[in-house]
Amino acid sequence: PGAYVAIYEWCLTDKFDENDDLHKKLALDIEHGDGIAKLFSTRVALQAAKDAGFEIEVASDLAHETEVGNEIPWYADLDVGLVNFNGIQGFARSQVGRIFTTNAVKLLEKVGIAPTGTVQVQEVLSTAADGLVSGAKKEIFTPMYLIVGRKPLN
Repeated sequence: PGAYVAIYEWCLTDKFDENDDLHKKLALDIEHGDGIAKLFSTRVALQAAKDAGFEIEVASDLAHETEVGNEIPWYADLDVGLVNFNGIQGFARSQVGRIFTTNAVKLLEKVGIAPTGTVQVQEVLSTAADGLVSGAKKEIFTPMYLIVGRKPLN
C-alpha cells in the first residue's frame, strides 16, 4: 500500500482517427517496425492503470503537453531530410544516406559478408523511422506518455 509506479508508454493520442487510412498506415508502420503487437490510445493506457488499482497522480503526454525541454522535438534525429553531412549518423539517416546504406547492405549481403535478410531488416527500420516521424508530426503518436500511479493506502 502507498507504493508508486511510473509507466512510460508508447501510445496513440486522441488525434488518432481510426477511420483515416493514413493514420492507420502510420500506426501499422510503427507497430511493425518497432516490434509492437498493438499500439493503444492514451485513454486505454490510463484506464489500464486505473483498472490495476492505481490512483493516478500524473497522466501526461510529455512529447506534446510540455513546453520546456521540447524546443527540439524527440524525433529530430530521425527527421534529417534529403541529405545531412552532420556526422556519419546524420548522413546515414538522411534520404540519400538511406539509399547509400541500402545499396551497400545489398552488396554485403550478395557477397556473403552480411547475412541474408539484412536488407529486409534495414528496410523495416527505415519504415519504422518514417512512421515515427510522420506520426509525431501529425500528433497522432507519442513515445512519451507518462502515468504515475499510487496504490491506495487502505
